[in-house]
Amino acid sequence: MKTQTNTAIITGGSSGIGLAAAKAFLDKGYTVYNLSRRDFSYNGINHVHCDVTDESEVISSINKITKEVSCIDVLITCAGFGIAGAVEFTYLEDAKRQIDVNFFGTVNVIKAVLPYMRNQREGKIVCVSSVAAEIPIPFQTYYSVSKSAINSYVLALANEVKSFNIQVSAVMPGDIATGFTNARKTNLIGDDIYEGRITRSIQSMEKDELNGMSADYAGRFISKIIEKKNLKPIYTIGFKYKLFVFLSKVLPQRIVSAIVAFLYAK
Repeated sequence: MKTQTNTAIITGGSSGIGLAAAKAFLDKGYTVYNLSRRDFSYNGINHVHCDVTDESEVISSINKITKEVSCIDVLITCAGFGIAGAVEFTYLEDAKRQIDVNFFGTVNVIKAVLPYMRNQREGKIVCVSSVAAEIPIPFQTYYSVSKSAINSYVLALANEVKSFNIQVSAVMPGDIATGFTNARKTNLIGDDIYEGRITRSIQSMEKDELNGMSADYAGRFISKIIEKKNLKPIYTIGFKYKLFVFLSKVLPQRIVSAIVAFLYAK
């Protein structure tokens, strides 16, 4: 029997921002589905085992959900991970995996959900991006690229589906304290050649993350903006990071690059 409450589907909802968002939507009375590969159990959150990089598995998972609910009101794409290391020494398979999970994983789920939202002529999609999309971080290049791709994708897609009353937005957290830090795949090959700069950069990033905003704050932020009548194309979470993004747009690029180099590439 199909449920009549609002429905939110969240990828990567078993940890970090995804789990925090799932809890926030649950508190708002939504029927919540988590799509993730890991085993997961949380009272009130419906878990569907799904690898977002597998298009057929994604389609099957979305079809399963639509047999249980009357509509898909909200999609939040949070599934992702990070790699770190020098571009010169990053294995190509690792770089491709980074893009496959973070970007094409997002694409797969949105493609599967769009037909349902288009037929019901409404829906809201929020993709978790990163401030690194606007301010790329050295030695975290491929992660930055994957998030930049999400921003471009969102901006273009939003105009494609606007006539169907579907809204698409990207949310950019800054440093955030989650299990993401420990899950990052770090490659220190070439650190001697780069005179220890890879290690120093990663240590600086991890220190900032461990002292960053909470996942709960980010999750509540996402659940709050969904209630807005009209979503903005891109949101930045936190005043400090809003300021950073603003300055990155108004300052000369050489100054922005010099600041980033001082923080993460010295």
